[in-house]
Amino acid sequence: MALQESLNKFKKQQEKCQSTLTSIAAKAGSSRVSSSQKVTPSGASLANTKAPAPAVKFSNDTERLQHINSIRKSPVGAQIKRVIDLLFETRQELTPEQINDVCYVDVNANKAVFDSLRNNLKVTYDGRCFSYKSKHKLKNKTELLTLIRRYVEGIAVIDLKDAYPTVIEDLQALKAAGEVWLLSNFDSQEDIAYPNDPKVKIKVDDDLKQLFREIELPRDMIDIEKDLQKNGMKPATNTAKRRAAAQVQGVPSKPKTKKKKHGISKRTKLTNAHLPELFQLDLNPSKK
Repeated sequence: MALQESLNKFKKQQEKCQSTLTSIAAKAGSSRVSSSQKVTPSGASLANTKAPAPAVKFSNDTERLQHINSIRKSPVGAQIKRVIDLLFETRQELTPEQINDVCYVDVNANKAVFDSLRNNLKVTYDGRCFSYKSKHKLKNKTELLTLIRRYVEGIAVIDLKDAYPTVIEDLQALKAAGEVWLLSNFDSQEDIAYPNDPKVKIKVDDDLKQLFREIELPRDMIDIEKDLQKNGMKPATNTAKRRAAAQVQGVPSKPKTKKKKHGISKRTKLTNAHLPELFQLDLNPSKK
């Protein structure tokens, strides 16, 4: 009995010690967790303190506002050009608000710009919208050909360039199709568009072209008048009589000068416009 009581007492002491050790271990674990939680924020704040501050950059909106401000402070002429370029490219009727949204020119807020646009020869204003005004109101190749056929003496290409965006491409297409002729004016370096009459389409033989180019006109007006008379035509001038009268009055006759050959001028009337090959010599005098 005494031995059994001693064993029971020993077991109780072991259980008590085990319970004490468990309690100590639990307290130690909780203190580690709390200490780590306290260290983490301080470590994070330290990291934030050491990190370099990012460079300050203008936002896209700030750059856009600066761009708008530079446009509105630019000269009136520059703002007008900006609007006219927009009207030319879009070929639409735009309100002042739409113009402001697209190219940042505040037409309503700038009286000088508004008045200049309203009175500009290249701009139409109907009281609400602005639109581009070309010299000839055309929309397509068909209307372009109809207009050129009305100008039998030719129309300057420069007057057609702003009719609509693809007008030059259409002119080249009409030329390739044989509907019009584009001839250069050497005096002003401008191209002239001539209609090619569809009723008189004739193919000129190379022999005839060569004969035409080999003809050399006399350099003296008296010889020219004689040739006209031989062919049954009455000359508009009488050079022999004029020279005789000049000698009687003591006015020396003008020395014979080489006749200057002129190219086709801006408004030359081509009666043989359907035979453009014949005019190649005049258009390219250097090739002779």
